Amino acid sequence: MLTTLNKVFLVAAFLLLQVFSFAQKTDKTELTCNEIVTKSLKAIKDVKGLKYHLKITERGKKGFNFYESSVKFSRNPRLIYLYIKGIEVLWLQGKNNGKALVKPNAFPYFNLNLDPMGDLMRQDQHHTLNEMGYDYFGAIIEYSKFKIGDKFDEYFKLMGEEKVNGRNAYKIIIENKDFGYVDYTVGEHESITTIARKFFVAEYMILEKNPKFKDYFDLLKKGQVIKIPTWYCKSVVMYIDKQYLLPISMKILDDKGLFEEYNYYYLQVNPTFEEDEFTKGYKDYKF
Repeated sequence: MLTTLNKVFLVAAFLLLQVFSFAQKTDKTELTCNEIVTKSLKAIKDVKGLKYHLKITERGKKGFNFYESSVKFSRNPRLIYLYIKGIEVLWLQGKNNGKALVKPNAFPYFNLNLDPMGDLMRQDQHHTLNEMGYDYFGAIIEYSKFKIGDKFDEYFKLMGEEKVNGRNAYKIIIENKDFGYVDYTVGEHESITTIARKFFVAEYMILEKNPKFKDYFDLLKKGQVIKIPTWYCKSVVMYIDKQYLLPISMKILDDKGLFEEYNYYYLQVNPTFEEDEFTKGYKDYKF
């Protein structure tokens, strides 16, 4: 038989458990889609350095191109190291006349100094070393938020949580329902790249929509009329890491279907880099 005192203790313990359980639920208040995106944009701006493995799928002239690279990225100063199937790339802000040091994995076997915006480095790729890290896509999302104003919930949807690339993540879908193409009259000294940056749209999409252009480097004339997209894309399926609040997967589609996809693995945020880790003489490199 339970004594009166024991009964009091049991009731008190039960009440404490209920209070603790309620407190846990209160602490885990669910974030709205807008809050998640806002926190993600702040997390992007707070990044000082990154290490990750990146898998890329991009639509090209002859179908889809697939790339993989191991990336080391420092934000300020901006320092980048890439390893791509035996190829090593080192780019340092304010050094080497803006060129990247490249160790090829085929002939010629000696180191090359190449322009990150040049044809040899860019070829059929959608982006360059200048877009490494999260700042580029962060700016596009931030501009989209600004553009739609108080209609955020009409474009951005939180679709729950999933485990992606080994990480717990929020799934967010962005639907630009008014995506399309409009005529644009080229101004003085404008290029495909400057126009794309001006309107936060994809350079490669401009290239695709204007067949008269052979590549990114075609010269544009003032007064020339070209087609440009109204948004960066028609829709995005984006997964934001719950711990870091950084995107770890982005699937980007246009009116033709899949345009590009980026998946981040083994993400390290603000790691400690060794003093000489962004030099060609670093012990793990073979420049």
